Amino acid sequence: MQKYTVRKDIPKEIQNNLKKYSELTKKLLFYREIKTAEEAENFLNPVYENNNDPFLILGMDIAVERIFNAIKNNEKILIYSDYDADGIPGAVILHDLFKKIGYENFENYIPHRVLEGFGLNESAIDDFASRKIELIITIDCGTANIKEAEKIKKYGMDLIVIDHHLPNISENNIEILPECVSLLNPKQSKCKYPEKNLCAAGITFKFVQGFLQKNVEKYGIKDGWEKWLLDMVAIATISDMVPLTNENRILAYYGLKVLRKTPRLGLQKLFSILKIEQKNLTEDDIGFMISPRINAASRMGVPEDAFKLLTATDEEEADKYARHLDKINNERKGIVAEIVKEIKKYWNEFDPEKKRKVLVVGNPEWKPSLLGLVANTLMDDHKGPIYLWGREEGKNLKGSCRGDGCVSVVEMMRESSDLFDEYGGHSASGGFTVNFEKIDVLADNLEMSYQKMVVDSISIEEEICVDEKLSIDDVNMKLVDEINLLSPFGIDNLKPVFMFQNIEVYETKVFGKKNEHLKIDLKNSKGNIISAIGFFTKPEDFEISIEKGEKINLIANIEKSHFRNRPEVRLRIVDII
Repeated sequence: MQKYTVRKDIPKEIQNNLKKYSELTKKLLFYREIKTAEEAENFLNPVYENNNDPFLILGMDIAVERIFNAIKNNEKILIYSDYDADGIPGAVILHDLFKKIGYENFENYIPHRVLEGFGLNESAIDDFASRKIELIITIDCGTANIKEAEKIKKYGMDLIVIDHHLPNISENNIEILPECVSLLNPKQSKCKYPEKNLCAAGITFKFVQGFLQKNVEKYGIKDGWEKWLLDMVAIATISDMVPLTNENRILAYYGLKVLRKTPRLGLQKLFSILKIEQKNLTEDDIGFMISPRINAASRMGVPEDAFKLLTATDEEEADKYARHLDKINNERKGIVAEIVKEIKKYWNEFDPEKKRKVLVVGNPEWKPSLLGLVANTLMDDHKGPIYLWGREEGKNLKGSCRGDGCVSVVEMMRESSDLFDEYGGHSASGGFTVNFEKIDVLADNLEMSYQKMVVDSISIEEEICVDEKLSIDDVNMKLVDEINLLSPFGIDNLKPVFMFQNIEVYETKVFGKKNEHLKIDLKNSKGNIISAIGFFTKPEDFEISIEKGEKINLIANIEKSHFRNRPEVRLRIVDII
């Protein structure tokens, strides 16, 4: 059972610095490393004008000049973006800029997740050269495409890279960068841009800011028009799980405001289908509803479908793509659930005593593009590394892996590198390609790697901090509004978590089409019901009884629900202990 501890009171000096705020807000600010009145004001009331000068990004002036000249000379431009919920919104941003200034000699290209994979690929480059493309602009890829960049140059095409991935490093610890006209990537060592953690769509937006700053008078665009593109920045920033602090917080904060008013027909249709009230849209709606449907396009079919949704100007077309993405996302959820069920059954039969720590399972019938989602789902039950493989095209097997935090999944693959054709990622997640002939020994080798790497480490149960201890009587709309001053929540600005001790369960229900969600009703001292919701949660998921009349300790977030357009305060279950 997980251990929880309540955060300590804040120092008196900080109390005095933040004296204009409530005790709870002071504490929430302090534990986000905000210690002065000025820092608090900047955090709670982000100012759009405080976003950084785009020309602080290394190579921005060169990129702006090159693209302006391409437009002036009517060169054929190709926008090459990744197929996820960062790359596609980034592509939409650049598409919208070109449309706004009346430039038509460009096209968008999004590679197929399975057939072409991540980043630039050589067969596509051959095709671009045959079609007389003169300038390629990548979004959310390109930094690691050294060989492909050389090929582009040999063909006489120019390349501009807009990306946020870490550069490759040589054996001598020197960055290996692609040969291109300009590399807009704050993560390259020579770039002094203050915000290192922009997503690719965020960097694309900075390019648009820079381009218009230099050229807005040439095109007669109303000052500030680019703010309408912040809806795409918000989707990408929240979907790509970059830290929601500093400039990212400003862009996401104002991006959500734009999303609540966005005129994009595709998004409006999608909001309607998903029963999202646009004016009350939150970061949760993006993370749990919008982003999965954008990503479903590449996981289940053609990534251009998501791009067409976001750029649709015809009501009928917008409705078609919104319904299509919702449909294939539901299919995706069904397939993931079936694979999870199949793996659990196999694992219980193969290792009923759970002696193995590394779960390695595969099936040539499984879609590799879905296995990361499957592994994420299994992490709740399996307390160890997970490696899953499938096959879609070609002889080799492709897979995804997720880690338990004790040992890096990439280091484990490095220990068994002779088994893999390709592998990569970071400590908690990764991907790999393995030859079918080596699959029989994969599980044993990874198990040995894990045991070897974990042998000297000591497993310590980490205590999770909750922000404050509250009573059910404290839960009201005023409290929710106070907490939401710190939104949008995400990486490095997590939703506040609260502990409610020794509270009595008034009623427990399951709901949903498949009874897959949990609702616990609690009563305050006035007899009013406060509900605690756990999506995709069952009563048996907890180690104690949560039947009517039982006393429980609840760990939860506090949020405002707009179900059926009726605002109400509710708790979101984190744990019950």
